[in-house]
Amino acid sequence: MSAAVPKNQLLVQIASYNTALQGSTGLPQDLVDWLSPTLQVSSFLAHSPRGPDIVAVGFQELLPLHLGLSGASKSVIDKRSSHILSQIEANSPDKAKYSLLANIVNVGVALLVYARDEGVARKVRNVQTSWTGCGPGYMGNKGAVGVRFRVSDDDEHPGEAYTFVCAHLTAHQRKLQHRIADFHHIVGTLLFPPLPFSEDNSPTTIYSTSHLFFLGDLNFRIDLPKSHPMFEDPWAHVSESLREPETRETLKEFDQLLVERRKRSVFVGFREGEFWRFKCTYKHSLGVVDQYDAKRIPAWTDRILYTTYNDPVDNLETSRIQNLLYTYIPSYTISDHKPIVSLLLLPPAPVTTSQHTRRIPTIFLPEFYVPKPDPLATLKRYTGRTLDRIVGVCWWLFTLFGAGSAVVGIFNFFVGVTAYRWWRTSRFSV
Repeated sequence: MSAAVPKNQLLVQIASYNTALQGSTGLPQDLVDWLSPTLQVSSFLAHSPRGPDIVAVGFQELLPLHLGLSGASKSVIDKRSSHILSQIEANSPDKAKYSLLANIVNVGVALLVYARDEGVARKVRNVQTSWTGCGPGYMGNKGAVGVRFRVSDDDEHPGEAYTFVCAHLTAHQRKLQHRIADFHHIVGTLLFPPLPFSEDNSPTTIYSTSHLFFLGDLNFRIDLPKSHPMFEDPWAHVSESLREPETRETLKEFDQLLVERRKRSVFVGFREGEFWRFKCTYKHSLGVVDQYDAKRIPAWTDRILYTTYNDPVDNLETSRIQNLLYTYIPSYTISDHKPIVSLLLLPPAPVTTSQHTRRIPTIFLPEFYVPKPDPLATLKRYTGRTLDRIVGVCWWLFTLFGAGSAVVGIFNFFVGVTAYRWWRTSRFSV
């Protein structure tokens, strides 16, 4: 039987897409399949057709890397923001209007967060953004961006804090430990100001929040042991196993992220929906709806994880957040990744009963895990950004000299320098 969504519970829609460096051309004009997932959960919403209260949209590899490193991301994300907003409103089941709460971009990683005008948007306070890089020298070719805000009826009540993080972690199957290190670097350096109503004036990590959502191209792969029958020809066997739900479920046991989460070595406290219900999001052949590229073993690289303040510490399989939908969108073919989307129903907000205990509820974590701000976070972030700009501008100039190819540009540069030196030598020797 279908049920109406309780008015005191918020619907949060999260979408993520690695657009493979496509820039302004990397987004289809019609986003209904991706940004209107309520059509797929109509049985749940039948008695209460309602769009999400909050929509978070994340991108990775937003534009060609040399442009991202040189700081040209803002114009691309501004164009996407208005386009996404128009699509959300056009396809909202109850014709709701939305406002952009915040957007943040660092090189190719971007995050945009919207809220319904009738409801959440009126209650949003203390909007903050943050960014960090975890590439070589803390550059932003890999890294994360974040948005945090507080939702409260008025300034006198703490309400709840919402934190959204979009990330792009180190690639390649063999670099599992790099991905784990990336996550912990993000926890230590993607920092926000102290929470309102807190007596502590120190910067806070992503975990200092009531609700935490982590999305992006996390790059965790399927890692088959050598003793497994599929190991001899993994691409063919994995591709075949993805065809049926039953065989897909067996593959989840070799998913690096799930294995490491169970060990509590990474994403401590996070939950995730049943990602094996849909096919692997990477690596797809361009221009084809359902065909994997033989250069890589298929994997669930694109993920959405979450946790909330009253999730049990000792049970990672349950959450007070109800996952209504978690799927990928196979129809988008301009990238070797497929976009993913999730629709989450949050638990009711707590009721403040005492003036002396007023505080924003925050996530409980196991005793062994105490995330702390990195004291060198600012230095690391701006070291990375400086390197981004130096490398990006040089790369952009070489690309310009090479009529679109940095390699040709470097060749042309050295040919030009050699020709100039020869000209000067021959001129003064006459």
